[in-house]
Amino acid sequence: MKKLVLSFITLFFSLAVIAQKNLSDNELLDVVQKQTFKYFWDFAHPVSGMARERSNTTFGYGNEVVTTGGTGFGVMSIIVATERKWIGRDTAAKQVLKIINFLLKANSYHGAFPHWMNGTTGKTIPFSRKDDGADLVETSFLFEGLLCAKQYFNSNNEAENELRNKIGWLWNDVEWNWFTKGEDVLYWHWSPNNGWAMNFPVHGFNECLIMYVLAASAEKYAINPSVYHKGWASGSFFKNGKTFYGYQLPLGFDYGGPLFFSHYSFLGLKPKGLKDQYANYWIQNHNHTLINHAYCVANPKKFKGYGEDCWGLTASDTYNGYDAHSPTNDHGTISPTAALSAFPYTPDFSMKALKHFYYNLGNKIWGEYGFTDAFNETKNWYATSYLAIDEGPIICMIENYRSGLLWNLFMSCPEVQKGLQKLGFQYSK
Repeated sequence: MKKLVLSFITLFFSLAVIAQKNLSDNELLDVVQKQTFKYFWDFAHPVSGMARERSNTTFGYGNEVVTTGGTGFGVMSIIVATERKWIGRDTAAKQVLKIINFLLKANSYHGAFPHWMNGTTGKTIPFSRKDDGADLVETSFLFEGLLCAKQYFNSNNEAENELRNKIGWLWNDVEWNWFTKGEDVLYWHWSPNNGWAMNFPVHGFNECLIMYVLAASAEKYAINPSVYHKGWASGSFFKNGKTFYGYQLPLGFDYGGPLFFSHYSFLGLKPKGLKDQYANYWIQNHNHTLINHAYCVANPKKFKGYGEDCWGLTASDTYNGYDAHSPTNDHGTISPTAALSAFPYTPDFSMKALKHFYYNLGNKIWGEYGFTDAFNETKNWYATSYLAIDEGPIICMIENYRSGLLWNLFMSCPEVQKGLQKLGFQYSK
């Protein structure tokens, strides 16, 4: 009986939100950003303030699992909420400082943090059997958020001064160049128990561009430009140049791969005006998104629901586990974060998807923290889970579309500007 009552309350809450039928586009964006923000505020770990990995139990580890990269996205979400006056500035600064104080005492390895931690103790929770140490990519997503916070919380008061100083301490402790092993490439993982056994040199093009930019931006322990040019830019799937659905793709996998490639690094990195000798990154991300959209409209596998207003393939939960969905790995699962985090690139297509998700599918995929992770209408499967790494980009990329807030903050960092110049980028602040 209790479960039935709770189910009814949850359904009533969802339908009550969906019942707002006459929202303007801006009002709808407000509703989605604000509701999604609750994941990083109401559902934040009570001790550390860190973002929980997911809303349901993480692979048998219980409710203590917090995520390093997702917390970076969460910090950026707190900045958005502060700027839009959903929370007070003092309250926001204290919450970010709570996270920073936790990180100062948490496990780290040559300054880099693990993918998962225990949100109460700060001890590493293994991501896999040998992945029980540093995760340089997740650490990069974290600092993408922390550097934005360092720029945003610029008032001369005790909390914000302390916040900026401590972010500086954490930032200067990351030994980026150590993760090269003396080679011209960055390695993703290192473990105190297993050393370099994961053996994952990071070549492009994928979600990890931010890692190379930050590694070049460091005040201490910075990488040489050769690590970027001979490591990142030498990948088997780096240069492309082919045309798909009429759109040329400068870099990456055929058809572009999952859409998070054009989201995670670019919550902070502003792709407008960002160029190097390899690509114009606005063209890269714009065309990647257009290819993904065009594929879903063409729907060559005839999955139920796909179309102009229902598109977006990226990594997410699915009916039989978790998968990185893309045009070359499509099983009928649409992930709302894919189309919604693409707002800066395809605002008209993204708005069509948003209205369909909210008004037509809302009773199945809208809930306490906004849109659930994914759905597959062919299988009649609708996720009940939320993932930090998918919720964060929705808030942040919608905000970049609306105001450019996070792009402007990140690109104003003197460290980032120095790193981009060092690697040969042209950019606009």
